[in-house]
Amino acid sequence: MPDIKVLDTHVADLIAAGEVVERPASVAKELLENAIDAGATAVTVEIAHGGMTFLRVSDNGCGIPADQLSTAFLRHATSKLRTQYDLEAIGTLGFRGEALAAISAVSRIDVMSRTQDAPLGASLALEGGVPGRVEEAGCPLGTTIVVRDLFFNTPARLKFMKRDSAEGAAVFAAVQHTALSHPEVSVKFIRDGKQELLTPGDGQLKSSVYAVLGREIALGLLPVQGSGEEMEVTGFASLPTCCRGSRSCQYFFVNGRQIKSRLMMAALEEAYKNQKMVGKFPACVLHLQMKLNAVDVNVHPAKTEVKFGSERRVFDAVYHAVLSALERDRSRPSAAPDRPAPHDTVSTNQIKLGNPAPQPLRTQLPLRDAARVRTPVQEKKFSTEQVKYVEKIPEQPEKAELPPLNPPEKAEKEKKPLQVSHRPVDILWEEPPKPAPQPEPVPETPAPKAEPEPREVSTASAEIVEESQPETEPWRVAGEVFHTYILVEQGEKLLFIDKHAAHERMNFDRMKAQDYQPMVQTLLVPLTLHPSAQEGEVLLSHLPLLEEFGFGVEDFGGGALIVRQAPFDVDPGDVENTLLEIAQKLLSTGRADPSAARDELLHTMACKAAIKGGWKSGPQELERVAQAVMSGQVRYCPHGRPVAVEMTEKQLEKLFKRI
Repeated sequence: MPDIKVLDTHVADLIAAGEVVERPASVAKELLENAIDAGATAVTVEIAHGGMTFLRVSDNGCGIPADQLSTAFLRHATSKLRTQYDLEAIGTLGFRGEALAAISAVSRIDVMSRTQDAPLGASLALEGGVPGRVEEAGCPLGTTIVVRDLFFNTPARLKFMKRDSAEGAAVFAAVQHTALSHPEVSVKFIRDGKQELLTPGDGQLKSSVYAVLGREIALGLLPVQGSGEEMEVTGFASLPTCCRGSRSCQYFFVNGRQIKSRLMMAALEEAYKNQKMVGKFPACVLHLQMKLNAVDVNVHPAKTEVKFGSERRVFDAVYHAVLSALERDRSRPSAAPDRPAPHDTVSTNQIKLGNPAPQPLRTQLPLRDAARVRTPVQEKKFSTEQVKYVEKIPEQPEKAELPPLNPPEKAEKEKKPLQVSHRPVDILWEEPPKPAPQPEPVPETPAPKAEPEPREVSTASAEIVEESQPETEPWRVAGEVFHTYILVEQGEKLLFIDKHAAHERMNFDRMKAQDYQPMVQTLLVPLTLHPSAQEGEVLLSHLPLLEEFGFGVEDFGGGALIVRQAPFDVDPGDVENTLLEIAQKLLSTGRADPSAARDELLHTMACKAAIKGGWKSGPQELERVAQAVMSGQVRYCPHGRPVAVEMTEKQLEKLFKRI
């Protein structure tokens, strides 16, 4: 085997830097933690080109003495630990003494610092971890560190960096976390010369929440306060009616340290059980204060995960604190939506507390659809979101606003149903083939069968399903249970079909095969969207793709987006959640591969256009979905879940002890 040798110091530093410094956001996080540990009450973070070429962090903390400035950039040099017993109760954000050494190893650094008792400050320049000479410099109290040309000497890491906008959004997110974790510190963030965040630093968490998350989210939060068993939970959690479509607005802190905790997330969402809509997630900013020796923060290189001494007590503390806040709330949703349009149906997701932002309303149909008449019909047990439409053929086409496709005297006789379009409420009528245009009227054809009564058109019947080879064994739809599962009997088998999953697959296959081009609706009242920094960045970087799918999204400034149009497949009240869901999918899988990003959007659009579990379906709808499954055309939903399971007659008889 090869000889074992000690690594070169420079190589070892680069490896260590790879564990601590992943991107500019990692640099910003480490420097912010050092500033807070130094007792700073004001911190400014300034970046250019996403932080790759320029990142400056300035604070008014205690500063670094001139004779210790070079020592601060050595590995394992720290002022926060002395003995092994200090590891049992870590009260500072940083403690390993690796941050400055790791950052300097992969960048060019200029640092200036002055302590309270020093008349002048000191400056130091480092390149690739190699320090220069410490010199006197005039500077304010505190420390200023400028990091330039990150990863200039590690091209292998540099090629994995994302666009400047994506890296800048990640830095912004790190700054936001710091502002929420320490409301007593005034945090300022400047990107490419433009100030994007400034918190007051008044010690009030509510002030930081308002500055970081925005007015809309802040007004939908409830104060949380709970204590017991040497733990205290404080902060804010959203009202059940103000939950969001993703977990991007869930922030957890332990002793002032921002962490990712599945335990605290589970406790939070358990408190909302049976109080929020399915598919929605509560927003929160929760601080957990506990004894320092009851939590181990030295279990993750980036210090984003911790280990609790008693997970059960932590779960109970968070759960009961949030649940108590929800039970104390006595407010009720406003029953009137903002500026409803005449004859517009108010959906349940338009009812919010306080004075919510105006919700977008449907506009008129395109001109080609204006001749069709829509009559909303609400069946029993339907919620307002489940209103379906019945297509009626105008009884007097000659009085319609637009001329009918056929001459008035032949319209009723020559119309015949063709296939419905991808929209569940649009029935297209095909004109029978005609000879070349002639001035005289075309002779009438024999009258067709009596025209059917207006009927309900379901989403499932909107699919064009090509039947495959006939089944070897006949089957029949035996019914539906829980308004979710279709029962199909085939020989000695009983199949349970998930109608939502099956119809979602039908939509996805059709959209992909037909190069999905949605009908677009312009929103009467544009929707203002307040995503997280990373969600906003990924949406703005995929504007052409969003436009291809019918979304008209623009940058509205201040971290907000404005939506002016949406596809007709998405209900106006669901546009915000759809875009947030798309953003999360693009962040997780679709950023590098354009085709993967398009498939992620197709998944979302297919899901939004599919019939939902719990909706009442007509016989034709059940038959159409069952036909697609039984013919083998549909086997799995776009996410890979099975759409049908089967039970044999013998299995059923065993349950009843018949055999």
